[in-house]
Amino acid sequence: MTVTTVSTDLFVAHFAGKLAFETDASDVHADQERDARFVLIDSRGDAAWAQGRIVGAVHMPTAEIVSRALDEVALETPIVTYCWGPGCNGSTRAALEFARLGYQVKEMIGGFEYWAREGYPVEDEHGRILRAKDSLTAPVESITCDC
Repeated sequence: MTVTTVSTDLFVAHFAGKLAFETDASDVHADQERDARFVLIDSRGDAAWAQGRIVGAVHMPTAEIVSRALDEVALETPIVTYCWGPGCNGSTRAALEFARLGYQVKEMIGGFEYWAREGYPVEDEHGRILRAKDSLTAPVESITCDC
């Protein structure tokens, strides 16, 4: 590893910037539990939505955001986007579309995959899907990871 001298201010700006534009499954779930005002957008296609989604999410595939968003979500409402998982940048593309329209938007890192793996509420057209927490993504015997 090469050691370089970087200003503390640059480190602070970088990590503060990430937190301004990204959130995670744990924080989104906590915000849902406290009835925070935001809309959670599932930007995946119809087949993915039918397979399962986050309880309370709104299905708005990225290709439909420009034509639907302003009619369905007030511009002053904060948006959180998600897609499949960390190997997919669909939530980034969706967040970009909302940002271009003037919305305050965050991307949920980890996507649907980490939401489901952490044991948060998932549903399909038949109702709730019960999933055990994956011990590689969330503490099994605790409510939070305390990070």
